[in-house]
Amino acid sequence: MPSSQNAGRLPFVVALLAIGTFLMSTTEFVIAGLLPNMAADLSASVSQAGLLITAFAVGMIVGAPTISIVTTRMPSRLTLVLSLVTFAVGHVVAAVSPDFGVVLVARVITAVATGAYLSVAAVVATSAAGPANASRAMGVMMSGMGIAIVAGVPLGSFVGQAIGWRGIFWALSGLAIVAAAIIGAMAPNERAREVVTMRSQLGILRESRLWLVLAATALVSGGFLAAYSYISPLLTDRTGLTDVVVPLVLVGFGVGAFVGTEVAGRFGDRSPLATYFAIAGGSSIVLLLLIPLSGLAMPTVVLVVLLGFTGMGVTAIATPLAVRFGHSGPSLAAALTVSAFNVGIAAGTWLAGLALESSLGLVGPSVVGLAMAVLGIVPLLVLALMRATRVSAEPEDQPAAAALDVDHELIA
Repeated sequence: MPSSQNAGRLPFVVALLAIGTFLMSTTEFVIAGLLPNMAADLSASVSQAGLLITAFAVGMIVGAPTISIVTTRMPSRLTLVLSLVTFAVGHVVAAVSPDFGVVLVARVITAVATGAYLSVAAVVATSAAGPANASRAMGVMMSGMGIAIVAGVPLGSFVGQAIGWRGIFWALSGLAIVAAAIIGAMAPNERAREVVTMRSQLGILRESRLWLVLAATALVSGGFLAAYSYISPLLTDRTGLTDVVVPLVLVGFGVGAFVGTEVAGRFGDRSPLATYFAIAGGSSIVLLLLIPLSGLAMPTVVLVVLLGFTGMGVTAIATPLAVRFGHSGPSLAAALTVSAFNVGIAAGTWLAGLALESSLGLVGPSVVGLAMAVLGIVPLLVLALMRATRVSAEPEDQPAAAALDVDHELIA
């Protein structure tokens, strides 16, 4: 039995995997600040360069579950190392190519590697930590994303202005190789792990509770990211903050995101569904307040930090729930969660862009985010109803079995 089954220290591999999460998150978010330079260098318009973001999202949506199925019989450590190496190669190809089309394809390859890494790393982290600490382990692993928002993205954008976007890509490639070497040397080999068949992997697609988790994940994560994606013009043109102050506010968002993943992970192990409700409800309240209060500087800054705190908690709670409900195919369940995140990002940012150009103007993205976050509560309500129905259906003469089922549901 792993030592992580108790409520004490998490296995070292969890923090180790956070390194890769940091790199993957940095490359996903940093490109937004490099688009003008990339467009000029690749002889493309800024809107065309924006396809590099879209291509990455598509690669994550399609690639994560596909690679998960293909690598079913491959040891987890080998999959993690190959994902990081492929990630590095994709960045090298993009860094040396003068052609926009090649860079676009390289971004898709990088996204597929990112999806593969995150889905497998989620299974390794939660398995090593044990069911009692699964959400906490995910919180620590996904804290790499919070660190990327706090430090990696702002620093990458700043350095990118000095050495160019190709220099950033070279740096990410080198760091990925270092991470691959460390994880390859120190991650557990898991030689004795149970082989998951293709049939059991695909069998999870019949689990209705898994699809409810995925729907909630896409809606809630898409909601807060719809608002965050267009937060800069809101801060400058409506709130009245200067361009110099905006990066500091975004760092505040990242700090909130970092703390949010940690808090959600700790509470999620004890009461995951209630924690998910708190995340969705908290995001909804923050977005609701942001609409009328975004004309005031101090309330807006506080709300942006709270948006990171409430919204990013999804990353700690969604994957353990999905893996629990898709227990016969944990890697595919985790991969589908990665896809759900990116479906939410793609849909949320697209709708937010339309709302920004509508009569709603600068508050349009927040309105879209609010609508998505509120809709995300619906599948959670259905999950709660299903749980209540299962508990009430337990035979009265089997109190022990009922108690075990309730405990399982509280964990899952």
